[in-house]
Amino acid sequence: MGMIDVTLKEVVYREAVAEGIIKLRRDTLKRILEGRVEKGDVLTIARASAINAVKKTSELILLCHNIPITHVSVSFDVLDDERLRVRVLVKALAKTGVEMEALMGASAALLNIWDMVKSYEKDERGQYPHTSIERISVVSKVKGEAIT
Repeated sequence: MGMIDVTLKEVVYREAVAEGIIKLRRDTLKRILEGRVEKGDVLTIARASAINAVKKTSELILLCHNIPITHVSVSFDVLDDERLRVRVLVKALAKTGVEMEALMGASAALLNIWDMVKSYEKDERGQYPHTSIERISVVSKVKGEAIT
């Protein structure tokens, strides 16, 4: 067991996009979009959380390499009146890919959204029958030419 040896691999341009969806009550999604969530600006916090998670991926996924990230962007798309998609783009010049970083960013953003709105999502028993995180996946990746 151990990290994969990338010592002799060439540094190349790397890019990955990961996304996931959070399903919320209609009223909760409306609150987010209107800026009426008690804890604060949900999308700003989720974006900052995603960026932080990307940078800390190797600390949380134990056998991941520490990759010098050169860019992270986070976007949000309302899919319908109950679903919000988070998409994270990660770029680097590295010897190994950035898929795990993109997945970590998307996951952290989604979890932060849930945390910030959980009081609106609970039912009378304190459960979350309507709330779910769905389809976290890598939607694209790029491995470019060697950097000389």
